[in-house]
Amino acid sequence: MIRSADTLFARLFGGALLAILLAHLLAFIWFTHYGFPHPPPPPQMEERFALQAPGFDTEHPHKHPPGRPPLFGGPLVPLVFQLITLVVAAWYGAKALSRPIRRLGEAAERISENLDSPPLEITGPREARQAAQTFNLMQQRIREQVQQRGRMLAAMSHDLRTPLSRLKLRVEQIDDSKLHGQMTQDLDDMIGMLDATLTYLHDQRTSEALQLFDVQALIESLTENAQDHGHDAHSSGHCRPLMVQPMAVRSCLSNLIDNALRYAGHTHIEIQDCSNRVQLRVIDHGPGIPADQREVVFEPFYRVEGSRNRNSGGVGMGLTIARDAARRMGGDLKLEDTPGGGLTVLFDLPRP
Repeated sequence: MIRSADTLFARLFGGALLAILLAHLLAFIWFTHYGFPHPPPPPQMEERFALQAPGFDTEHPHKHPPGRPPLFGGPLVPLVFQLITLVVAAWYGAKALSRPIRRLGEAAERISENLDSPPLEITGPREARQAAQTFNLMQQRIREQVQQRGRMLAAMSHDLRTPLSRLKLRVEQIDDSKLHGQMTQDLDDMIGMLDATLTYLHDQRTSEALQLFDVQALIESLTENAQDHGHDAHSSGHCRPLMVQPMAVRSCLSNLIDNALRYAGHTHIEIQDCSNRVQLRVIDHGPGIPADQREVVFEPFYRVEGSRNRNSGGVGMGLTIARDAARRMGGDLKLEDTPGGGLTVLFDLPRP
């Protein structure tokens, strides 16, 4: 009996039933004391009763003594009380129903940003506690599977570096220059893929706290470093410091700038500070990316056919790492056309 009462259904049904009973009880009390008057008697009977009634005015025989008026204008009181009681019951029921759903939604949003977020608190009625336990179990299993996958891929990537390094040494002994160049290129691509995979897995496992960070200073530093290496990189605009993950922002911007310099030979970073967000546009006038491939390029190791291919030196992980970093901070990464030709990468960051 106690367990059956500790349910959301029992609480909602009990609250609604109590509200209905209180409303009807007050209505009964009101009508008992201030009920509607009985129909008036015939005129002859009314005069005879009036003559016998104390306080009858003989000078004004047709004037009736005042009766007890109903309180606050008739049946308005019980109706208003019924309305208020039912509204309160409906509000309580809606709040009781929405609270567990809201808690689950907030917890799902937390684990989408960080799998290591605290588990959901197990409170409330039995249905809410069961849902919280199931949700926490799901979070634990997802975390274990991601960690196991990361460990497996990291181990494979790390172990493959040794035979690849030996192969690279043996390739140096090949006299055929054409074959030597082809095999060296293949080995460099494989080593680059392994390095990009390890970087991606490391960034996924790292849980970095939000900090107040000067993104503008970081952009100016990255463009100056690129200029020191002889690249055409510039920035414009201003923004106030905002709460971000510094290493994630650096990783994202570094990959975007490297991609622009690799495929276009130049880049311009435009900073726009809005009231609730900061938008960074990494602009180039290179070959661009077709509109039908602007989502698939974010998949790991995907390369666009044509000018953006393996001969350009990329392994297809730059945009994947950049978008993953942006979304860990609640932002996003989108690809747009540059006016006049080229590609613009929109790096959007929320301002809490």
